[in-house]
Amino acid sequence: MEECGAWWKDNMAEEVLAPLAGKVLSVAVAVGELVEEDGEILVLEAMKMETVVYASCAGTVSGVVVKVGDQVEEDDVLVTIEN
Repeated sequence: MEECGAWWKDNMAEEVLAPLAGKVLSVAVAVGELVEEDGEILVLEAMKMETVVYASCAGTVSGVVVKVGDQVEEDDVLVTIEN
């Protein structure tokens, strides 16, 4: 299990980025929640296809930048996770 920020000196938060441009259909986490590596974070819709975005590491959600209905671009920050 990879820890968030493990490769960062000051234990900074890991940013979960949008893998593609699309619309946020659902958000499965909230600030303060514990998430496991590969746990579902949210679902994006692009071209009528749904894409599940997963946590890149285990930790505590420290920020949720988007909400249902938001349009995001590829590489936009969606969520931050700290270990």
